[in-house]
Amino acid sequence: MTAFDGLMKSVSGIRGRVGEGLVPEVVATYAAGFGAWALSRTPGRPVVVGRDSRVSGPLFHRIVLSALESVGAHVIDLGVVPTPTVQLAVEHHHAAGGLAITASHNPIEWNALKFVGPSGLFLDSEDAAAMRGYTDGGFPRATWDRLGTTTRDDDAVTRHLDQLLALPYVQVDALRARRFRVALDCVRGAGAPIMLALLDRLGCDVTAIHTEADGRFPREPEPVAENLGELGGEDYTLAFAARLVLRHTPGTLVTNLSTSRVVEDAAVDAGQRCVRAPVGEANVASAMQAERAVIGGEGNGGVILPSLHIGRDAPAGAALVLQLLLETGLTPSQLVARSPRYVIVKDKLPRPAAPLGEVYAALQGEFAEASVDTQDGLRLSWPDRWVHVRPSGTEPIVRVIAEAPTRVQADALVARARVPLDALAATAV
Repeated sequence: MTAFDGLMKSVSGIRGRVGEGLVPEVVATYAAGFGAWALSRTPGRPVVVGRDSRVSGPLFHRIVLSALESVGAHVIDLGVVPTPTVQLAVEHHHAAGGLAITASHNPIEWNALKFVGPSGLFLDSEDAAAMRGYTDGGFPRATWDRLGTTTRDDDAVTRHLDQLLALPYVQVDALRARRFRVALDCVRGAGAPIMLALLDRLGCDVTAIHTEADGRFPREPEPVAENLGELGGEDYTLAFAARLVLRHTPGTLVTNLSTSRVVEDAAVDAGQRCVRAPVGEANVASAMQAERAVIGGEGNGGVILPSLHIGRDAPAGAALVLQLLLETGLTPSQLVARSPRYVIVKDKLPRPAAPLGEVYAALQGEFAEASVDTQDGLRLSWPDRWVHVRPSGTEPIVRVIAEAPTRVQADALVARARVPLDALAATAV
């Protein structure tokens, strides 16, 4: 990840605050460069575009469509859809790639472009570097007689749900007969239409709030405890989805280094392996492919089910959790009570001016007794707790995440981790 003038670049795309790092000229350059790169690899194939509900979405949507047409791309426009729907549409249309205009959980003033390869996966580091060769070095524009066109695909969400509900894990008739009562907070995001349609097709009695997909978030959208309130579930979503899948299909589970141990415990209880990967959907997906994992994902509720597609899919996570409730006859609180209990504490601070190698060396000195993992920043672990320090891929900060059996113990890990971090920050100043 790199940042300049407020624009942040990572493997999966670019993001920034609207009107600061992310401006129309930047969006146009990256969208056109991505289109040129995608068409150079697979000439003649379309490029899929979808966006989230953010207020800046319509502006950047128009720019992206025009930029892609300017390099001769035929664009298939999905409109406002969740990112996994974009990924599935890339596969469905045998597209050269896909572009999702979304900043995920970032605050309302942010937006982003995420680049999807022809496989439906976000770009890996090699493809991202090749694509940047176009955005940084220039690319050919189409002449008047070779300009691209745009057509609409209004069936992408329906296809997404049809594929999900056809999975052998999901017993639609039994779920409809059970008529679960579901509380749903859509945060006025792009997930509202698909989640409401899914729960309707599963016969659920839904109490929903903030279903207007206009991007005017009533709270911070990041799915952390202080934002979720009484609807909090974060890491349990993946843990419960994994318990359901591993009941039916033994195999490896992959999750990232910052995900709760409740996910690892789900694999252990099923007698299966849990493999840790660097943070980021592309990293987890790559590890899942290498391990031939049956399920994986990240602790923000991002369930990846390879039998559907190799991308985070919130509707899939919801369906799998409902199926687990059906099969066990337990309530969510009862499932939580039967799982090992941990507390995660998340902190962040401005990225120190000192080289991160010095930061990690200081931390290892502070926690000399811990097991060390350096795949992504520095993760220090013990049998029942861990602390992970890493630079954010989406903001100019360092994240400090700790988990332990109690809040006091987790807070203590964060406090200990901040000692060398704060000292280096003070020295740099």
